[in-house]
Amino acid sequence: MTLPVIICDDSAMARKQLARSLPGGWDVEITFAANGQEALDAIHAGKGDLLFLDLNMPVMDGYQVLETIRKEDLSSLVLVVSGDIQPEAHHRVMALGALDFIQKPINTEIITGILSNYGIISSTQPQTPEELARFNNQQLELTDLIQETVNIAMGQAGKLLGDLLDTFIHLPVPKVHLLNYSHLPEQLAARRLDSVSAISQGFNGAGIAGEALVLLDDRSLPAVTRLLPETQSPDSNNQLEVLTDLAGLLSGACLKGFARQLDIQFSLGHPIILGRSQPLSQLLQTSWHSQKILAVEIDYHLPGQNIECDLLLMFTEDSLPALTERTGYLQ
Repeated sequence: MTLPVIICDDSAMARKQLARSLPGGWDVEITFAANGQEALDAIHAGKGDLLFLDLNMPVMDGYQVLETIRKEDLSSLVLVVSGDIQPEAHHRVMALGALDFIQKPINTEIITGILSNYGIISSTQPQTPEELARFNNQQLELTDLIQETVNIAMGQAGKLLGDLLDTFIHLPVPKVHLLNYSHLPEQLAARRLDSVSAISQGFNGAGIAGEALVLLDDRSLPAVTRLLPETQSPDSNNQLEVLTDLAGLLSGACLKGFARQLDIQFSLGHPIILGRSQPLSQLLQTSWHSQKILAVEIDYHLPGQNIECDLLLMFTEDSLPALTERTGYLQ
């Protein structure tokens, strides 16, 4: 009997990877959903006896989907598949009724083992070339490949930040911009902030180069400082130290996770104070002005703490061919 399966993820790359990681010879009918609302619509239409569910998505996230499934008593088994590796994320989804939690990046053996352990499949053979060919027509854009790669990397950085501040970090959906550098400020969420401090760190390796920029709202800096027991004093020197340490942690962890997935190593420069208490437009005035760049915006948020911190990864125009080649392997 054919099993109706939904793969719900806002990333086309993640949906394709998961579909190709399922066991072979499995009689399933796969429906793809790009957000939680689409997944619920498919469940209501009888297409979701089994749901593979991402957590961080637009329109409706995975937590909301799980809450709705419980509220409406829908008969859908849910396996959460996420790059958010914070223990609190795992506890939350299990408390909401998820069957299990699968950490990104996708691992075929882990998925097969979980499906087998729960008696969902009886055969653990891999997909044949003919079965895999079903998904070959889903060619992905560079922006989608970069978004999912960064999504996994930011989950690792988010866990480190959460551990440091002893709190749960709400992970956003990374926003990818491919545009002329001069148009970047008007696209960023941080443009609405009146005063921003920024730390810059350069990186390069395997034909890929760029700059990681950590932007912190000046109103957030004292709150971050108060969360760290060793920096309780609000003086400016302590705040500068906190800003530098925070930038090194976020940019270093994210770039390391990103590079690992592409099987490369980045050389990182020393963090540099780009500016303090300035408008975003002034902080982004650099020699990149006439370049076409690829920028990834990650807006970290601490619920209830009034803390907003953005990580901006900017790749040079010369890096685009190497990025395209490296991320292409992930398909």
